[in-house]
Amino acid sequence: MSQPTPLMPHATASWLVDNTALSFEQIAEFCGLHLLEVQAMADDLASSKYTGRDPVRAGELTMEEIEKGQSDPDYKLKMHKAPVTVSRTKGPRYTPVSKRQDKPDGIAWILRNHPEVSDAQIGKLIGTTRNTIGAIRDRSHWNIANITPKDPVTLGLCSQRELDAIVAKAAKKAGIEDDLPGDERLVDDKQALIDELRAEREAAAKAANEAAQEAEAAAWLEAKRAAEAAEERGE
Repeated sequence: MSQPTPLMPHATASWLVDNTALSFEQIAEFCGLHLLEVQAMADDLASSKYTGRDPVRAGELTMEEIEKGQSDPDYKLKMHKAPVTVSRTKGPRYTPVSKRQDKPDGIAWILRNHPEVSDAQIGKLIGTTRNTIGAIRDRSHWNIANITPKDPVTLGLCSQRELDAIVAKAAKKAGIEDDLPGDERLVDDKQALIDELRAEREAAAKAANEAAQEAEAAAWLEAKRAAEAAEERGE
C-alpha cells in the first residue's frame, strides 16, 4: 500500500526543490508527482508558480528524514504524519470565489422573473442564505445600489437544466402553467441551433468555393503570362 501524498503536493515539491538537496526522483515520489513536473519547477519552467509549503512545519516530514534522503539518493522518504483529509460539509452549494460577487445579481434575476420560486430553492440553486435573499428582496442589502438582475445561467452560477427544473417544480406547486411546454422549448432551441449550424456550414462552403475560384483564376492568369513571356522569347 502506497503512502499518502502531502496535502499540497506541488507547493511541497516547490519547497523541497528550493530548500533541500533531495533528488528530483525522491521529491517526485514523495509528492506523488511526475519527475518532469519537479524538473520543470527546478528549471522555473512550470506553467504555474507555487508558493513553497514547508512539510516539516506541517508535520508531514522530519528534518531527520530529509537528511537521510540527502545522504542516500536511493532512499525513499517516509511520511511522518498523514495530512488530515479535507471534506465538504453539508451546506449551501459551493461557488468558486471568482463568481461569488455575481450571486446577488443572479438572485435578483430569479426574484424578478420567477417569484414563484421559494427562498429554499434559490438558496440551493445559487448556494446562498435566506438572509441574503431576503435582503435583496426588500432592498436592504448593503450593496443594493450595485445589484443588477442577471441570468444566473449566463453568470455561470447554475446550468440551464437546473434552473428550468426548479422553475418547473415551483410553477407546478403554484399551479402556474407555462405558455410553452418544456419539451416544445427544447425542440425550438434544438431547431434554432441546427439552423445556425447549417447557416455556418453554408457560409463556410461558399467562402471555400469563392477561394477556390480565385485561386484557379490566379493560376490561369499566371500560366497565361508565362506562356506569353515564352512566346516573346521565341521559345
